[in-house]
Order: sequence, then structure tokens, then C-alpha cells
Amino acid sequence: MNVNPEAQAENAEQVTQEEQTEQVEQVEQTEPTHVEQTEPANVEQVEEKPTQTTVKIKGDATTGNIDFDWDAVGKKKTTLNADVAKSLEEAYERTLSQIGDQEVVEGTVVAKNNREVVINIGFKSDGIVPVAEFRYNPELKPGDKVEVYVESKEDSHGQLLLSHKKARILKSWDRVNQAHETQEIITGYVKSRTKGGLIVDVFGLEAFLPGSQIDVKPIRDYDMYVDKTMEFKVVKINHEYKNVVVSHKALIEDEIEAQKSEIIAKLEKGQVLEGVVKNITSYGVFIDLGGVDGLIHITDLSWGRINHPEEIVKLDDKINVVILDFDEGKKRIALGLKQLTPHPWDSLDTNLNVSDKINGKVVVIADYGAFIEVIPGVEGLIHVSEMSWSQHLRTAQDFLKIGQEVEAMILTLDREERKMSLGIKQLIPDPWAAIAEKYPVNSKHTATVRNFTNFGIFVELEEGVDGLIHISDLSWSKKIKHPAEFTKVGEKIDVVVLEVDVENRRLSLGHKQLEENPWDVFETVFTIDSVHKGTVLSANDKGAVVVLPYGVEAFAPMRHIQKEEGGTAKQDEVLDFKVIEFNKESKKIIVSHTNIFKEEQANERAKAEGEAKSAENEQKQVMKKLNENVEKSTLGDIEALSNLKNAMAKAETKVEEPKVEVEVETKVEVEAEPTVEAEPKAETETETESEAEKSE
Repeated sequence: MNVNPEAQAENAEQVTQEEQTEQVEQVEQTEPTHVEQTEPANVEQVEEKPTQTTVKIKGDATTGNIDFDWDAVGKKKTTLNADVAKSLEEAYERTLSQIGDQEVVEGTVVAKNNREVVINIGFKSDGIVPVAEFRYNPELKPGDKVEVYVESKEDSHGQLLLSHKKARILKSWDRVNQAHETQEIITGYVKSRTKGGLIVDVFGLEAFLPGSQIDVKPIRDYDMYVDKTMEFKVVKINHEYKNVVVSHKALIEDEIEAQKSEIIAKLEKGQVLEGVVKNITSYGVFIDLGGVDGLIHITDLSWGRINHPEEIVKLDDKINVVILDFDEGKKRIALGLKQLTPHPWDSLDTNLNVSDKINGKVVVIADYGAFIEVIPGVEGLIHVSEMSWSQHLRTAQDFLKIGQEVEAMILTLDREERKMSLGIKQLIPDPWAAIAEKYPVNSKHTATVRNFTNFGIFVELEEGVDGLIHISDLSWSKKIKHPAEFTKVGEKIDVVVLEVDVENRRLSLGHKQLEENPWDVFETVFTIDSVHKGTVLSANDKGAVVVLPYGVEAFAPMRHIQKEEGGTAKQDEVLDFKVIEFNKESKKIIVSHTNIFKEEQANERAKAEGEAKSAENEQKQVMKKLNENVEKSTLGDIEALSNLKNAMAKAETKVEEPKVEVEVETKVEVEAEPTVEAEPKAETETETESEAEKSE
């Protein structure tokens, strides 16, 4: 049984007032003139509960003083015993909830209007919550149970403050996690649109609804869902960033899957169905077949070539399609639109044959050729090799453009395989038919440089006639590492025909043959041991390239570019070089700078040695003459020695004999002095002869 707390409070207050009135009346009728002195007279003290008024009357028999409650005068008082009063107090307390501030409690909707919702939480007063906090639940009505957050039991106006939004936020994460785990269907309010989807209020939290999860069909206008309440499933939660992703599409996927299985089970290849264009992409069109989607690939939209499916269909168009294939396991259906019309090859003119000329429009250009549309749906390929008689490598873009009208000749025609090859070079004469007459060997012409290779230059004499100048046929004197050093693409160059190969359509050309072979002259100029001024063109660790007179390039090995003062020859340095090797066949000249000064030094040494040898020979001749003179003077010396012997004998008796001996020896030395190197020999011979005389 529900008890109204306000009614109980009024009844309790009325009972208390009646009790107070009766007590006051009893006090007024009592005579206070006679009071017994033996013991004090105390009037029973009556206390009332928090909702009662207490009347206290105290008296003292000795003094006659009485505390009187004048506020209770004139009020009716009803006297209740303690048991009744206690039972009433407990009954009242049971009607009040024991709540505190900042708690989440459950309340009951009492009333609702356009602005506010009145909620009873079992407190002494009801709370008011703005109706905006319940916009996610437009079906809210009196009697519904809701959770609220007690902000304050009593504000400055005595009002109970409640918030439904805060209560939802406090318990929202628990509810969201529970809904995610149990796959519970929840209700949310779409607040606004954002990039790629919608923002949804779920349990007071903002969740993201991707555009792809709104419906099974692509949604083009998201604004139509704003301010609407929808059902969702929680599909993803990011606890770190507090992000929640919900899906409305997931609610109907099970039903759709069931519909797909039912529809696919009834499908047959070749069956024609009506569908609605659901989505258009660059590669095809998605068709809604009534609960299941199928794809028409761009190649199955039309027999002719199209750049984009929008050229054939528009969104929301109703069209008939034919089922080409389907996969029950993957729920995929391949559809076709062009298959509903006859193939254009069936209507191709039966009188067309190989070598016939036809007109068409260029629809596709690739590196290997171009596709020509003869009639819508019938195309032929012109290979790049059939666009020009030239053997020079080119692309189809050099000859044709998209949309260009061209005339071509049918080269092959296969109606069964529905293939056709065309050519446009066949419409002009083949220049190689009379190539030998037009370009005989040793004839001179002017050609255009088309491209380079490591081994030569390809030139074009005329449209369809190309030739090759080998790198060795570019110059007599210069050593060319790459043809780009000699000329540039697009420039004109004079050539002479060296060889014609009609069968393989090849021309061998030369440029240096326009001049006489200068090596016949170089052979007489750059003879072995001849010295010439040269400029160092380049140098490396193997040697240096030297430019000699007449622009002839020679090579000097590293050991032959050493300079007399030390170091090696540098680039752009002008020095004298001696030819040490000449090869006319290989067009090679080897020169040396080092040999020049080394030979000079060798010549100087040889000259010095010759002079020294001549001097030695002259000296020998002088010595010979001296020796002859010495032999002639020996006979005279013997006579002198004999006289000397006599003088020495006489000197034994005379003191002055040593003096005579010195004079004789001096005389002998003076006579021997002109013999230079032979002088000691002469003295030795003289002494020997003297000793021999003495011994005799």
C-alpha cells in the first residue's frame, strides 16, 4: 500500500496541535493557589517528533513558578501514548528514501511537458529534469523508470536537483561494454553530421556511425538522419581513446543474408532480372536485385568501348540485366547488360574481305598499336609495325590520335574469333621495292639523325628507309667513344652508301668515306722517331691522349709522359712528342715525350765518352813517343855513367865527390823530365843500369 508522505505529515501535525490544546485547557482549569510543600509537583514533559510541537510545563511547589507554552494556547491537543507515536513515526520514515548527494538512484516519471520531466525518487520532494536530456527517448511517458544523478537534495530554494544526463554518463561505459559483449540492440540519438558519417548520442556518450554502416545501400545524403532516433549495435570500442563505433547496418545484415541466400538459390545463368542502379564506379555498376547486389563490369555494359559507366546508366535507373555467373558461397553475382542485344559482329557486312579498305575511328592507343572502331562493337587492331614502312622503332602515338578518322586496309579477318587486323602503310608504295636503284653503293646522300646506340647512329634517308652508320665509320682521325660526341638527334648528316641488304631491309652507311683516307698521308708525316708538337687532350693513370698536327690523336703511355724536370704531362699542356710506333691498319700512333730528353742525355754521354776516349788515345800516342825518346837517350846515359864511375872512384880520396854525384843525378833527372808519366820508369831504368854497372 502506498502512503502519501504529505498527507501523513499533515495528520501528524493536526494530532500534535490537538494534544497541545487539551494540555493548555487543563492547565487553565487548575487552581495554583494551593500547592503541597512535601514534594515538588512536576508536570509531565511531552516531546514531539521532528514533525510535532513540544509543550513543556514545569512547576515548583515551593516557588509557585510555572514554565508556560503560550504558543499552544487556543490549540486543540490530543494526548497519544508512546507506542502510537512511535508507530506513526516509523510509518512516516518508511515513506522516505535514504539518499545522499552525488548518488545515482532510480526514479519514476511523474509528469512530462514540452520543457520538463518531473521525477519522484522517494524523497520528500520531486525533482525536475529538462526534457532535452531525454531526447534520445521520445517515447518517454509517466510511470517509466529512469536513472538520475542527485546533484543536491536541497538547493537555496529548497528544490531537489536531479540530472539524467550525468547519471547516464556515469554508467554509460559499463552499459556500452555490456552492449558490445552481448550484442545488445541499443537506442541512440543522431546529433549531427561529421566527415565520413554521423555523431550519435548513446547513453550520454558520443559515438561514431560511419556512413558505410548506416544502411546496406550507399547513402548520399547524411543530413536526412540528423535529429532522428535509431537503433544500433556497438561494433567497436577503443578504451584508450574512449571511442565508440556503432552500426545500424548490422541490425539488418542477418535479415539481408537470409534474403540473399533465398534469392541466390533461385538464380540461374542466363536469367533476366530487373534491378535498380545502386552505385556506379569506374570499373562497373552495382545493381540492387531486391535484397542482393550484383555487379555489371564495365566491359559487359556495351559491345563498344566506353570510358566510364555513366555513359550508359545513371543512378536509380531501372534496367534489365542478365545473370552471367554467381557464387553461392561468396554471395557474388556477375551481371551483363550488353548480352541482351545481338553481337555487332553478327551484323558486320558479309562482303568485307582481306585487302579491302575501310574507314574507322581511333578509340584506343597503346604502345604496340591502335584499335580502330569500324562499327560500334567491331574493332580492328593496327599494329605499330603496320603504320609505317620504317624499321625505326616508334610508338602508335607518333602516327595517330584518339578520335582520329583513318582509312586502313584489312590484313586479316576472322569472323569466328571476331578478330581483325588492319594496316595503313599498305596504302602507300613500299620504298624498298626500288631501293637498289635509288640508293646504289657509293652514292652520296643527306640523312636525318634519328637515334643513337653504343655501336652507331640510325639515320633516316626518307620515310620508311633507315640506315646505320657504324661508330668506326664516323671519322678517320678521331677516336669516338659514343656517337653523341659526334652529332645530335635531328641534325642532318652527309653519308655514303656502303652496302645494301634488300632482303633484310638494311642499309650500311658511312660518313668518313666522304673524304680520302688521311692515314695514307699521315704515314709519311708521322714517321718513326719524328718529333711533333702535341697538346695533351686528357690524362689518366694509364697514359695520355695527345692531339698532334692535323687533329690526329695519339696515345702516350704513362712512362712516356714523364718530364725532364720531374712530374708528368698535364691536360692542355703543349710538349714535344716523338713517334715511337705507327700502325696504319689499326689507326694507332704511340708517342713519347720522355724519350726526347732521355736520348739527348744519352747523346751527351756518348759524346763525352767519345771525347774522353780520343783524349786517352792521344795520351797513349804521346807516351809512346816519349818511350821512344827514352830508349834513344839510354846510350848517352851509359857513357855518362861510365864517367860518373870514374869520378866516384876519384871521389874516394876527395871530399867533394858527393857533390859531383848530385850534379850527375840532377842532370839525369832534367833529361828525363819531358816524358811525363814515363819519367818514373826512366829513373828506374837508370838506377837499374847503375846498379848493374856497380855489380860488374
